[in-house]
Amino acid sequence: MKADLVLYNGKIHTIENNMPGITAVAIQDGKFIAVGSDSEIMLYISEGTKSIDLKKKRVIPGINDSHIHLIRGGLNYNLELRWDGVPSLADALRMLKEQVYRTPSPQWVRVVGGWYEFQFAERRLPTLDEINAIAPETPVFILHLYDRALLNRAALKAVGFTRDTPAPAGGQIQRDASGEPTGLIIATPNAMILYSTLAKGPRLSLEHQINSTRHFMTELNRFGITSVIDAGGGFQTFPEDYQVVSELNENKQLTVRIAYNLFTQRPKHELEDFDNWTNTVKPHQGDDMYRHNGAGEMLVFSAADFENFLEPRPHLHENMENELEKVVRHLVEKRWPFRMHATYNESITRFLNVFERVNREIPFNGLHWIFDHAETIDERNIDRVKALGGGIAIQSRMAYQGEYFADRYGEAAAQHTPPVKRMLEMGVPVGGGSDATRVSSYNPWVSMYWLSAGRTVGGLQLYNEQTRLSRETALELYTKGGAWFSSEQGKKGDIKVGMLADLAVLDQDYFMVDEESIKSLESVLTIVGGRIVYAKDDFSSFSPEPIPILPDWSPTKIYNGFYAEKSHGKKNSGNILKANSGDFEISSAIHCCTGSCDMHGHNHDKARLSNVPVNNYTAFWGALGCSCFAF
Repeated sequence: MKADLVLYNGKIHTIENNMPGITAVAIQDGKFIAVGSDSEIMLYISEGTKSIDLKKKRVIPGINDSHIHLIRGGLNYNLELRWDGVPSLADALRMLKEQVYRTPSPQWVRVVGGWYEFQFAERRLPTLDEINAIAPETPVFILHLYDRALLNRAALKAVGFTRDTPAPAGGQIQRDASGEPTGLIIATPNAMILYSTLAKGPRLSLEHQINSTRHFMTELNRFGITSVIDAGGGFQTFPEDYQVVSELNENKQLTVRIAYNLFTQRPKHELEDFDNWTNTVKPHQGDDMYRHNGAGEMLVFSAADFENFLEPRPHLHENMENELEKVVRHLVEKRWPFRMHATYNESITRFLNVFERVNREIPFNGLHWIFDHAETIDERNIDRVKALGGGIAIQSRMAYQGEYFADRYGEAAAQHTPPVKRMLEMGVPVGGGSDATRVSSYNPWVSMYWLSAGRTVGGLQLYNEQTRLSRETALELYTKGGAWFSSEQGKKGDIKVGMLADLAVLDQDYFMVDEESIKSLESVLTIVGGRIVYAKDDFSSFSPEPIPILPDWSPTKIYNGFYAEKSHGKKNSGNILKANSGDFEISSAIHCCTGSCDMHGHNHDKARLSNVPVNNYTAFWGALGCSCFAF
């Protein structure tokens, strides 16, 4: 048998039966046909075989995010200014200022998820005064986790918030002394006010949504992601909002495998939604690139235990069990897999009571079902999950909310949020994910840093030696572990003969770099089903043909997505924008160590050459001056 593609001279990590000396793989028709040494794999080369020298780089199975919101995120990716990984608020505000100049009316500038204040050197949020000064006329919407959004005056006008606008139940519109909205909206703890406000913004055209989704998938490929399970999401309707990924799959333009769940959108009409969908969509309908995966993560709205750790734990409605039982009973009867958002152990106890009652009458009998998140699940409930044949999908939300959780519940409680080691010891299937894009970032290496180093993005040590995972185990959760959650175990998640040929070649060795460097890992060659979908650096000659970024003013065109110190701003070189009066040179705005800072008016050269420590973070911070230290 001859191969379509041979990769050799690498350091290949397999999950099952990992053995030293595996340096090469052979791929044919989208699957691995041989895994072994260079000499063994060279036998599969023929005249038509493409061969690639891996240059001793670390190779891992393709990363599988078992809980992300790719479909919704893709529709909006080119609209959003990403602060994921940005090291300082000064950098973030400078990016915001540049994008305000660039964005045409009536579009908004949106910062939606993937960041929090403790990642910044200043360790604070932007103020409404700062945002209004930067953007007096262009609407700006900045979402911070699940707890709040900041809107400038132009955005308040765009969404129609006035002194007479009532806040929905579970939400708050902050007002000044005269009763006018300030621009701060707060989830207390229901995040619906945040999402419903964001949904009022302009959408991209279908052509631009297709382009946006393709670029979002390329961004995921950049980090070695080859598969995801899409957990649905608020304001994501089926089949309308699935048209883009469906069309991309038909045109063979997906570069990430997608298994999608269907998320009810209508409170009190959930059973009606699922009855309609179970009669029109078969379980796992589709192919290896795009397939149905079941119901959830929202099954009934009365069971939504919002995880805003700045607020007390919500108490679920007394009628929740009755509503949930009707939906779960229907799904089990139809043999539809399901997943359910479940943050708190108190909620999980009530959910399991319902599941066990249904199981006594209609046995689950091997049907895959999932709890998502499960930050505070206890050992008794883990055992109940196992008895019912369920799995637990954990996400890196604590990497972005650990400080808030520890402040409210204590550091001892934070040690076990979630208790992943205990789940694994008890034999429950566990899959790793991000819950991107509105809270955590989609960068899986931040997630693996959180699990293996045991720290938040802001540096808080959450887990000790007894509760954090090894790097090997963390990687397994984000590769082989995720396959169970789409009923594809044995098909993907490892580099093994007969499995789908999905892999990533890393720019640094995950198993050898220091802990802090894990967060900056990227792929230099990503392969899905034997097809090269992403390549750079030593492998740039194999890169697919780039596609333009639409629309022209998209933040993606300048900043891409997740911040990369070594390349941030490269796209900007020589790019001049006309803004009001005079030219605005982006390249100098990104990093100017001469003259004064555009944000604070500090003299960079003087600060850079000074050895006087500075600790007034609200006026001038850091001995290097503003954010220059980051470059």
